[in-house]
Amino acid sequence: MQVTNMHPELKKYIPLAESIYANFGKNTEVVIHDLRHPESSLVYVIGNVTKREIGAPATNLILETLQKDLERKPEEEMIRNICCYKTVTKDGKILRSSSTFIRDENEEIIGCICINYDITEFLHCSRIIEEFTAFPETEMEQKKKEFFANHVKENLEDIVLSVIQRSTIPVDLMAKEDKIELVRIFEERGVFLVKGAVEYVAEVLNVSRYTVYNYLDEIRHISS
Repeated sequence: MQVTNMHPELKKYIPLAESIYANFGKNTEVVIHDLRHPESSLVYVIGNVTKREIGAPATNLILETLQKDLERKPEEEMIRNICCYKTVTKDGKILRSSSTFIRDENEEIIGCICINYDITEFLHCSRIIEEFTAFPETEMEQKKKEFFANHVKENLEDIVLSVIQRSTIPVDLMAKEDKIELVRIFEERGVFLVKGAVEYVAEVLNVSRYTVYNYLDEIRHISS
C-alpha cells in the first residue's frame, strides 16, 4: 500500500521493499517514510507486523535521528543506517528492526526504509532449545572442586577447562561478551596469578594475548 504523492526518489525503493517482504515472509514488515512530513510520514507499507497504516507518524527513533542530523557538525559522519535494534510492539511482539536513511543530492535526509521482523516465535523456540540442552548440576558438581596437580600448567588447564565446560556455547561460537565473561571468571578464580596464564587463555579462546589483556582492563575498570 502506498500514497501517490511520495517523494519520487523514495518510489525507487518500493521494488526493494517488495523483494525483502517476499524473501522473509509473513513475519516481516517493510515501510517507507517520507520525512518531509514527519507527522504523517508513512507512505508505503507491506506486511502487518506493527499494524500501522498509511499516514502514521515517524517513530521516536526516526525523529531523534532527524534531530541529530540537523545538529551534526560538518566534520561528523552522516547517519546512514541503524541496524538490528530491538523494538517491542504494543501487543508484545519482539522485533528485530533496521532503518536505512535516504538522502537527496544535497545529502539531506528525505526518507527512510525500515524493516521490522517479528522474532517472538524464534525467541520462544530458543528458550525451549536452551532448556532442553541445559545440563542440571548434580549436588557434587555444585560443590567447590579442588584440583591436585603435579605441574602448574596441569592445574591451570584443569581450572580453565572446567569453566569452559560449564558453558553451553562452544568457544568457536562465542561472541566477545561471552569471552569477556569467561575471562572474568578466570580472574575471579585466580588464574592470572599463574605465570603464562594469559598466553594459555588466549590460545584456548582463539584470541591474541593483547586481547586478553584488553578484556582484563575492561573487567577491572568496571569493577573499580
